[in-house]
Amino acid sequence: MENVFEILEQRGYIEQMTHPNEIKELFSKESVPFYIGIDPTADSLHVGHFVSLMVASHMQKCGHKPIILVGGGTASIGDPSGKTDMRKMLSREEIEHNVTCIKKQVEKFVSFEGENGAIIVNNGDWLLDLNFIDFMREIGSLFSVNRMLAAECYKQRMETGLTFFELGYMLMQSYDFLYLYNKYGCKLQMGGNDQWSNIIGGVELIRKIGKDDSFGLTFKLLTTKEGKKMGKTEKGALWLDSKKTSPYEFYQYWRNIEDSSVENVLKMLTFLPIEEINRLSSLKDEHINEAKKIAAFEITKLIHGEEEAKKAEEASNALFGGQGDTQNMPSTKLENYNISILDAIVLTNIAPSKGQARTLINQGGISLNDNKINDVNYVLSEADFSNGYAILKKGKKIFHKLIK
Repeated sequence: MENVFEILEQRGYIEQMTHPNEIKELFSKESVPFYIGIDPTADSLHVGHFVSLMVASHMQKCGHKPIILVGGGTASIGDPSGKTDMRKMLSREEIEHNVTCIKKQVEKFVSFEGENGAIIVNNGDWLLDLNFIDFMREIGSLFSVNRMLAAECYKQRMETGLTFFELGYMLMQSYDFLYLYNKYGCKLQMGGNDQWSNIIGGVELIRKIGKDDSFGLTFKLLTTKEGKKMGKTEKGALWLDSKKTSPYEFYQYWRNIEDSSVENVLKMLTFLPIEEINRLSSLKDEHINEAKKIAAFEITKLIHGEEEAKKAEEASNALFGGQGDTQNMPSTKLENYNISILDAIVLTNIAPSKGQARTLINQGGISLNDNKINDVNYVLSEADFSNGYAILKKGKKIFHKLIK
């Protein structure tokens, strides 16, 4: 069995580990049941979940058993990690709907068949019926509030006001690990590095009850050179659901990443061999665009399938290389083509308001059919739709087709 530790290290996933030597040895000796957690705060996963699922896929391919925990219980509170405000509370009906949607997306990364087939569990099944007094006596008594408040996941909430409601999140996530340890023999919790404090809580809880084989591992977050999380767009999160983020928009995001991000993206979000990644990452200047095109295609294929990836690639080539056609470009059918340029910009979500649309025009950032628009009062006419459509463009990378 190939040692997955070496793969994770080689691809740059690993950020922190609770017991490095023991974890490395554990991977080399046996099949390890491990879990990653996803809170169903929306009806789709986004790029923030991508790395976790890639790690789960690598783990399973090396013989380890994934347990995908969907937090139907913890989503009732919401993880305060990285948040300055309390998360919106969801109803149980909303949570159940989100859980159903997320399960379908997870299947693209892990198999539920075979000896080490993945399983999906919902922590609502054991958290929602807990007796509060019993839980606090058995679990809460093992946690130091002083130590919890020193954890990174709570620091950002201290100034605006951390509720007891949120303080309980770490206890519940730690209890999840204990529950999975007892029921499925789960020895390892994995997650993004923003989950480090919560993961330590679970590892230490199991060890406090006399066990010595619980471990935690976090992986790096995909960030830009400014240190911001990747996957944020002008419209918000980059979703894995094609109804929320079209395959074309998804492809274009990865096609336009910074040169400095190419190597990490190829290593962490594709299954390309390391030798090929090293070749692509070594390309310089305009040649790095070859690597970006390959990254965009491979990542889009993984999420949306090869057919949609090819369509997105063709649409991109039509815009940037004068090849292919525009049929797969994001488009809007107009009820009335005599629309003002400001209304067109807002209608296509290129800008969220007319005020911002005016600013874009005044800064020279808007073109129609490759003609710069300088007049904020411009109204589209028959002449703009010579092919039955017009191409609205923001800058060099954002396009939208207006259909007459």
